[in-house]
Amino acid sequence: MRKNSQWIALASVMLATGSSAAIDREPLAPLFRSGEGETRAALMIRDGRVVEKRYAPGYSDQNRFISWSMAKTVTAMLVGQLVADGRLSLDAPAPIAEWHGTKDPRGAITLRMLLNMSSGLQHTEVGDPVEASDTNQVLFVSGTQSMAGRAIGVPLEARPGAKFEYSSLTTIILTEIITRTLTSSSDPRSRAQVYRRFAEQRLFRPAGIRSAVLEFDGAGTQIGGSLIYMSLDDYGRLGQVLLAGKAPDGTQIIRPDWLAFMKTPSPRNAEYGGQLWLNHPGGVDLHPALFPGHGPDTLVSCLGHLGQFVIASSDQNLVVVRLGKTQDDTPAFAALRGALGRVVEQVPIERTKNSTAAIATP
Repeated sequence: MRKNSQWIALASVMLATGSSAAIDREPLAPLFRSGEGETRAALMIRDGRVVEKRYAPGYSDQNRFISWSMAKTVTAMLVGQLVADGRLSLDAPAPIAEWHGTKDPRGAITLRMLLNMSSGLQHTEVGDPVEASDTNQVLFVSGTQSMAGRAIGVPLEARPGAKFEYSSLTTIILTEIITRTLTSSSDPRSRAQVYRRFAEQRLFRPAGIRSAVLEFDGAGTQIGGSLIYMSLDDYGRLGQVLLAGKAPDGTQIIRPDWLAFMKTPSPRNAEYGGQLWLNHPGGVDLHPALFPGHGPDTLVSCLGHLGQFVIASSDQNLVVVRLGKTQDDTPAFAALRGALGRVVEQVPIERTKNSTAAIATP
């Protein structure tokens, strides 16, 4: 164990053989430097083994960290399970009864469009002032009793499929679709229990994730665009699933075709897949979400408000997690993104490696 005034390194298991020797002795140290905001916890896993694990003072294995928008990727994985079961269809009209009245143009919205953030629904993710944004109003002010109801009820601002617009409320519609597929109950407690049980059985338990806490609104809809809490280790396990869709014992959790869909650039944004960010140039924003040109372009990441990252690179058999608080759209955030790119690109590409190794217990 190593201690100093900047951080506490609670675990550092260095890989002793092969190309792993190319990795810095403390590869995560750059994430804890000044100028990049506040990194609270970080983890690197390669070939299923913990390379390094660090916490800032005051944080430990006992903490559950907020996901913010990283929850969107979890939601997409759960949608994929229902598609695999034949209960949902990717290119059928989304099963939202409110959109299928006479001549309602929203009836053309498909599940794929929702997953790709191209539904065309009217939405402002970050407004000016910020408290006036649709997301903040629904999450924290006037929409907490029925977030999905508010999200479903908005009109179109673009033809379905024609425009990319990032929207946390779109993901809440996806969690509502999951819930309605699983149960016809209108009781909030029952709806939440059914959803939680499904997530545990089909994702968390097979992946070895034990700490996940899901938040629900007043109607019993999971706030799947923003609010899940997990330990650092369990975010690492989520990243391991993103590599090849497999559990630590090699059991397939997420079907390969669904994982491939999640990692495929959407038609309207080259750096966004199915509720997952891609390490590609050419996104709709002037500032890339990840770090194209640093690390392989097959690298993907869950990405949350204030600099939450679960990065998964199948070509490197690598998972990197960064949790903390760095204000979005600031020089500090750009510095953090650059540091993550440098952390990743030092790891050699090994496309022949598989991703079935178990996560080591720190």
